Amino acid sequence: MPAVKPAIMKNLNKNFARLKPVGIRQFDYQASAIPGIIKLTLGEPDFNVPEAMKEAAIKSIQDNDSHYAPGNGTIALRKAIAHFMRDRYNLTYDPANEIAVTVGATEGIYASLTAITNPGDEVLIATPTFPLYASVTTLLGSTPVEIDTSADGFVLTPTRLKQVLASHPNAKTLVLNYPSNPTGVTYTHDQVRALAEAVKATNLIVIADEIYSELVYDGRHTSIAEFIPDQTLVLNGASKSHAMTGYRIGFIAGPKELMGPVSAAHAMMITAASDPAMAAATAAFATDAGKAATQQMKAAYQERRDFLVAALRKLGFEITTPNGAFYVFAKLPAKFGTDDVKFATDLAQKGKVAVIPGSYFGAGGQGHLRISYAASLDNIKAAIERIKHFVEED
Repeated sequence: MPAVKPAIMKNLNKNFARLKPVGIRQFDYQASAIPGIIKLTLGEPDFNVPEAMKEAAIKSIQDNDSHYAPGNGTIALRKAIAHFMRDRYNLTYDPANEIAVTVGATEGIYASLTAITNPGDEVLIATPTFPLYASVTTLLGSTPVEIDTSADGFVLTPTRLKQVLASHPNAKTLVLNYPSNPTGVTYTHDQVRALAEAVKATNLIVIADEIYSELVYDGRHTSIAEFIPDQTLVLNGASKSHAMTGYRIGFIAGPKELMGPVSAAHAMMITAASDPAMAAATAAFATDAGKAATQQMKAAYQERRDFLVAALRKLGFEITTPNGAFYVFAKLPAKFGTDDVKFATDLAQKGKVAVIPGSYFGAGGQGHLRISYAASLDNIKAAIERIKHFVEED
């Protein structure tokens, strides 16, 4: 195949040149090539999809459920999602026009930002956080504005938001992810209510990525949509709560006025999600079996979290105890300084344990490591022994 002409390459979307490198997958890929490596890198549950969900997908196939579904998803799944949101979070959405089923929360992020932003708009993003929000913002021609939350325990406070808005008064959107990837920190009911009051005084639209909402260990998850439903798009899905990452089922829920353009953007990206995957997600969100499966997984994650946090603290890492998701965001012991990329690279190459550098997650992440406890407890225990040897020998 001949090389593409330079003149053609120069005419491609110039926003790609503005993208910051996203190192998570690349780091994981390179670490995977190291013989004997233990990986605590990706947010990939080690559980299999629960039987009730698999049976629902199989039945869908056997029933020849293989034709175009409605663009926003089957009505059965949208009703199941409405039930899920009402049962878990006291949120009411009309399945007819306030819910759209997406191909994972990733597509939900893209559809939401596409519908809301115009080129040149500013998008506020509380960091450290999953880097995709900034990448999509940049690709759409808007400008990501990072809000470093590290000084406030990785929680965006109303005071900090007001400070940022003073210098960015025309910001269009606030992206909020909690429980957080990468910190595992989540917001209390009072913290969410206070932040919502600050947002209510503005014209901001909140994109609340709550994909880890079912994995809150103490207390319950409070959605910001409980207080400002007219200014919030909630993103969620089955990937983390039901170990269905490969099924690629997410959803967006919000007021019908906002969901109109969101659904239009979504329709231009895909025709519809897969029928068998939607059948499985319907079982996940609407049945007692789906709820019980999540509770069982959450109990296992909590056991892993408690072991990992205690073990890392003994080794000199500073940690804000995560109350959600399945990540520990650990600050390097003082003797290693703040070069988290070097530490993670050396740990992978010499210690045979792979974790993700915190600086990959934006402002406030430098000097930290994101360590996933979606891996088995046996692997976590083995990794701790290796980290202990690496830290003490270095």
